[in-house]
Amino acid sequence: MDYLSSSFFSHWQQNTVQQALAVRTASDVEQVLNKVARAKSYNMLSVDDLATLISDAANPYLEVMAQLSQQLTRQRFGHALQLFIPLYLSNLCANECSYCGFSMSNKIKRKTLTWEEVDAECLAIKAMGYDAILLVTGEHETKVGMAYFEQILPIVKKHFSYVMLECQPLSQHQYALVKQWGVDAVMVYQETYHKPSYQQYHLRGNKRDFRWRLEAPDRLGAAKMDKVGLGCLFGLHDSWQEDALSLASHLQYLQKRYWRTRYSVAFPRLRPCTGNNNQLTPQAALSDRSLTKLICAFRLFNPQLEVVLSTREPAKLRDNLLPLGVTHLSAGSQTQPGGYVDETALKKPQLAQFDIDDVRAPAEVAASIKHRGFDVIWTDWNKSYSG
Repeated sequence: MDYLSSSFFSHWQQNTVQQALAVRTASDVEQVLNKVARAKSYNMLSVDDLATLISDAANPYLEVMAQLSQQLTRQRFGHALQLFIPLYLSNLCANECSYCGFSMSNKIKRKTLTWEEVDAECLAIKAMGYDAILLVTGEHETKVGMAYFEQILPIVKKHFSYVMLECQPLSQHQYALVKQWGVDAVMVYQETYHKPSYQQYHLRGNKRDFRWRLEAPDRLGAAKMDKVGLGCLFGLHDSWQEDALSLASHLQYLQKRYWRTRYSVAFPRLRPCTGNNNQLTPQAALSDRSLTKLICAFRLFNPQLEVVLSTREPAKLRDNLLPLGVTHLSAGSQTQPGGYVDETALKKPQLAQFDIDDVRAPAEVAASIKHRGFDVIWTDWNKSYSG
């Protein structure tokens, strides 16, 4: 399949986001909310409707949005909340990104896990109860590339029924290979869809190639990956609404073209990181209230969408967001290679990609979830029932 003949890049170049962010009124918001309330099926809203729901005009309607979001989430996902955990395989990186602790110029200790260390980390994670794992690497194609994945993935797959991967963008053929080696889902966040901001924060390395990254989900869809994770790093662009609408446009395009693939979205916010770049000030802070509105709006926009919330966010906020649209949470995360076996890992912040906020153990997070009336699921439900 020649995805390049009409990839999302051509849609992105049309630049319809600015039009979608035109001034909205309370009447506009009420019309969209009435459309959601009257819907008798999982009909998705338009990107223009989403623009209305994340506009300032929707601020007084957050409680109504939250109630509708909770209702739609329970209808589609029941009371299940799925837990996963990231396993950082390497902090080697050949990119210079001013918001990341793995950035190549940072004077940190670099480490790539051997297969023996990966096996030990997997055993430690399994002991926590997990059966779904997200493998994360810095972007270093020569030392942490296909040869490394071919060695490591079978080791991980023997421990976990659902394996996700977050690494440098790959070719369609390479995505087909990692799928063959046991990968069920790939997360590839664009960081920001605003190209000038993207170039501002990605200074050196292959990650500067905006289009190659933007078209990665197309290559994943063409490779028939089970699930693709999308997202922005909010704080890089001075309009979080613009990035959110570009993300929604990307999602809508992918769902129409690669309809056999499932999709998730995440809304990570900038966090402090190790190294000399930790003074970065977000261009536009996404407040807790705006994050809540964003999650609810995306749930109303797409009732079947999986929404991920990571340990970047504080524990109290995560607990409060549980009913409002979230379907997947990480818990007990370590963002440095070897963090689950090495008991002194917490004393080695120089290895970490960024600082986490919710430091609760998985069992504590699970207990909090159950206390709020939800069922804790330790693997990906769809895959586990697919035979």
